[in-house]
Amino acid sequence: MLHCSPNMHGPTQPEAQVMVSALNAKLTHHGATDVLRAAFEAVPDIALVSSFGAESVVLLHLAAMVKRDVPVIFIDTEMLFAETLVYQQDVAERLRLENVTVIRADDIAAHDPDDTLHQRDTDACCALRKTLPLQRALAPYGGWMTGRKRYQSGTRARLEFFEVEDDTGRIKVNPLARWAPQDVRDYMDENRLPRHPLVAQGYPSIGCAPCTSPVAQGEDPRAGRWRDTNKDECGIHFVNGKMVRVGESK
Repeated sequence: MLHCSPNMHGPTQPEAQVMVSALNAKLTHHGATDVLRAAFEAVPDIALVSSFGAESVVLLHLAAMVKRDVPVIFIDTEMLFAETLVYQQDVAERLRLENVTVIRADDIAAHDPDDTLHQRDTDACCALRKTLPLQRALAPYGGWMTGRKRYQSGTRARLEFFEVEDDTGRIKVNPLARWAPQDVRDYMDENRLPRHPLVAQGYPSIGCAPCTSPVAQGEDPRAGRWRDTNKDECGIHFVNGKMVRVGESK
C-alpha cells in the first residue's frame, strides 16, 4: 500500500488523492476500527488531534485499542474551561494513552496581551491560539486523525473517511464520519467511558469558554459555538484561511 509522508519521499498530491479515493471506496461499508487500522498502515507517521471535548473519548478509546502509543496532540488555548483541562488528564490516565503532547501558542502575550482578541476578531484569536500552533505541531507528520462527524453541522454533511489537504498534501482521517449521535452514546455506555462534565450542563460541543454557550433542545449541536455569528469552524479545518466544504472546491 502507498504510504504517505510529508517529506520528499512521500507521495505527490495526485498520488495521495488516488490513495485516498481508493481507501474511501474500499472502506465504504466498514466501521471505524477498520478505518483506523487502514490509516495506521497507509500513514505510519500519523497523529490524532483531540480537543478532549464532548465526544472525543470515543475516538481516543478506539485508537488506543488499535495503537496505544499513537501520538495524541491536545491544544491548550489557555481559554479552555477548567473542566476540559481536568477531563483531559482524567481521560489520558484512564485510557493509558502513552504519547500525549499538550501544545500552546508561544506568542499570545505579544498578540493578545489582555486576552480580549476574541471579542474583536474571533478568526484571529482562533488562528493565534489553535490553527498556527497545530500547524507547527503537525509539521513532522504525514497525516492526522479527527473526531469530526457528518451530523455535527451542515459544513460536515459530506465528510469522507479520508481526505487530502490541498495546501500540505497531508492525509486527514475521520474514522467516525458516518456515526450517528446514538452510535456515540451507545459506544460510551457499552465501554463505560467518562463523560465531559459540561455535557450534562447543555454543552454538546465544547470549545473555548468565552466562545461556547449551552445549546437548547432541537438546536444544531454546534449552535453554541460562536453563537450569533456566521462562524462555524475554528480554522483547524480550513485551508489557507478559507473554509473547505467537503466534496466541493474552495
